[in-house]
Amino acid sequence: MKLLRIGATGEEIPAVLGEGGRIFALAELTGDIHGAFLATGGTDRAAAALAAGQLPEVDAAGLRIGAPVARPGKLVCVGLNYRDHAAETGAVVPERPVVFMKDPATVVGPYDQVLIPRGSVKTDWEVELAVVIGREARYLASPDEAAAHIAGYTISNDVSEREFQLEYSSQWDLGKSCETFNPMGPWLVTPDEVADPQALGLRLAVNGETRQAGDTKNMIFEVGYLVWYLSQYMVLRPGDVINTGTPAGVALGLPGTPYLRAGDTVELSIDGLGTQRQTFINA
Repeated sequence: MKLLRIGATGEEIPAVLGEGGRIFALAELTGDIHGAFLATGGTDRAAAALAAGQLPEVDAAGLRIGAPVARPGKLVCVGLNYRDHAAETGAVVPERPVVFMKDPATVVGPYDQVLIPRGSVKTDWEVELAVVIGREARYLASPDEAAAHIAGYTISNDVSEREFQLEYSSQWDLGKSCETFNPMGPWLVTPDEVADPQALGLRLAVNGETRQAGDTKNMIFEVGYLVWYLSQYMVLRPGDVINTGTPAGVALGLPGTPYLRAGDTVELSIDGLGTQRQTFINA
């Protein structure tokens, strides 16, 4: 099942994508797609209502698509989680996941404009598989338990300002938490439609030119391991999002490749999870 949120910023309504691209409203089941909805079996209720023909159809022509999860409580990111990306940036392959936090307020819709920060000269792109938590995960006993805590998957663009990130601070926060720096969506795809999260192709193009073409099979730390690992150090709650890392092909790792400038368009896709497209403008 593919869940989405449609409407103007701050006015999104929850919906589900049906056969033939038809969109059905979930307003009678929930006010939004958020942690409380996911924690109380909301996806199962939505699937049952859709199958029973109980949901009203929505004419979504021309409507904006928002991020598929409203107000993530935490946005946890994993750095250097693909060997080729670590190599291109000159980093040592980590023995443990490299974890940092990103401001959840950076989350915007998959087709929203992204703001290049004032003074930026190194705004970069990163296509990533995002994992959305559906059930509290606290001190999981093993990675095998992780699947029961995952509500679904979506696409994240972990936009980064490399000068802010790597040259202005010993922490990564400055270059990761700029306004609009995490387009997400278009859908939250439930696990029953993702046969293997470690067998998904990821792609990103800038102005039509391919920059990233990777596969989640090349992750250093797999999805289940990441959920287990993070649960040893923080409580993962329904609606939290984990960005699981990016493959090679970012501007930082491609000497001579220009960073993003106003007017550039970035298009991202992951197998089965849809496509994003953003135009970058000056803040």
